[in-house]
Amino acid sequence: MSVLLRNIIRFILLLLLQVFVLNKIQVGQMVSLYIYMLFILLLPFNLPRPGLMLLGLFTGLSLDMFMNTMGEHAAACVFIAYLRPFIINILSPQGGFETTQKSPSMSSMGTTQFFVYAAILVFLHHVVYFSLGVFNMANPLYLLLKIVLGTAASLVLILLYELLFYSKKQ
Repeated sequence: MSVLLRNIIRFILLLLLQVFVLNKIQVGQMVSLYIYMLFILLLPFNLPRPGLMLLGLFTGLSLDMFMNTMGEHAAACVFIAYLRPFIINILSPQGGFETTQKSPSMSSMGTTQFFVYAAILVFLHHVVYFSLGVFNMANPLYLLLKIVLGTAASLVLILLYELLFYSKKQ
């Protein structure tokens, strides 16, 4: 399957999973389940930053339309799309990942590096998203707890996705 077709299918499936399943699950007031940003995390290494940012904007706006959140998801997705190449360069060994035609995954980066990569970007996504959603610092402990618990829950979903779909194939 071509890379373009695989990413289109991934985008549609992750968006549908987010909108019709995960948004309906109430774990608690503090825990939010988000997996849609995995689309941005799994784009090919060699995708240029402007393309990443446009795809981040499109991903965020798509979710904003379904959730009526007025650009919060779009801002968070563009932010992580902008920072993604920096994080990959910091985590990449000598020689780098970008010389390959692969996408980030546990098999291409290694389990530990992929976990760190996903954890950093999901945390940054949640910082931007929840900061825009709360939009005040009246209770910073509440905001911090919501960010940390949401990041942990989203990371569990992302790692389950990786274990289910990528470890066996590659």
